[in-house]
Amino acid sequence: MHHTSPIIRRKSTQIMVGNVPVGGDAPIAVQSMTNTRTTDVDATVKQIKALEDVGADIVRVSVPTMDAAEAFKLIKQQVNVPLVADIHFDYRIALKVAEYGVDCLRINPGNIGREDRIRAVVDCARDKNIPIRIGVNGGSLERDIQEKYGEPTAEALLESAMRHVDILDRLNFDQFKVSVKASDVFLAVGAYRLLAKQIVQPLHLGITEAGGLRSGSVKSAVGLGMLLAEGIGDTLRVSLAADPIEEIKVAYDILKSLRIRSRGINFIACPSCSRQEFDVINTVNALEQRLEDVSTALDVSIIGCVVNGPGEALISDLGITGSSNRSGYYEDGVRQKERFDNDNLVDLLEAKIRARISTMDPSKKIDILNR
Repeated sequence: MHHTSPIIRRKSTQIMVGNVPVGGDAPIAVQSMTNTRTTDVDATVKQIKALEDVGADIVRVSVPTMDAAEAFKLIKQQVNVPLVADIHFDYRIALKVAEYGVDCLRINPGNIGREDRIRAVVDCARDKNIPIRIGVNGGSLERDIQEKYGEPTAEALLESAMRHVDILDRLNFDQFKVSVKASDVFLAVGAYRLLAKQIVQPLHLGITEAGGLRSGSVKSAVGLGMLLAEGIGDTLRVSLAADPIEEIKVAYDILKSLRIRSRGINFIACPSCSRQEFDVINTVNALEQRLEDVSTALDVSIIGCVVNGPGEALISDLGITGSSNRSGYYEDGVRQKERFDNDNLVDLLEAKIRARISTMDPSKKIDILNR
């Protein structure tokens, strides 16, 4: 019961971040960033593995010092997911992590300083097939650009991004992606729209410093949703002041709502009202918790009464429609003979979902990609 997305995607070139393609017709990759101390190798490895388990395609790690670069070497050996190193100012750290097998460098060439240093990093990246992400941020624009525009504007972000792009162009390096993040939705969206017309490389989307779990999720969904619906964006990170695991979950919820990517179970649930014949909210919460380990894409409708229940069940893989004492159960839109006891819904439905997953074609199991 999976519908394809009506979105027409911006055409871009493709780069490889480790074994993950970004851009072109590749699925939109989901990223997060560790918030452990990079020098704490065990804690960082543990967090990266946890992010990978919930579906992170790429993980970024900040490498602020040479000690962190040495730690990065040990971290890289213990994880499978591609790693991006976040580096500011010190070009020697970039050269060091490149030697240690980094999959992408997040670096702004203009911030490294002298031409010979920039060239050293770019030559090294070319030599080792490492792509670069140019990351422009509304909060850290170059002083002369700040003075020229007076405040961060979409045009100011674009000018900063193109300054870095021009350096890479001059050095004949085209394996890069660009982000123009801002904490204001309209500022970020405006900058990405301008950038999308200027370059052919992939774009990394984000609303930076979006906020706490709820407000940041809403802000990210609005900003990234506007861009993704226009076909702009090849990889994204939801920036939350929360556990990075939540960033991945919210990112998938955004992609799922636009039918771009689906991972795990899509619960279609009513907000519940006095017509409900069972406790919808607790049923959905319990099932979401119990089925967090599932990466198979499946639509499951849980509707408390017969007003919308049968209609939603028609377009779901599995569905429940509330009625007194025992609720109706549907598979692939067809009403089944068996009815579910309302007091035991969670156990019965979990068993049905797991049984359905075990019979599915393995190729469809992980992450149904519509485009």
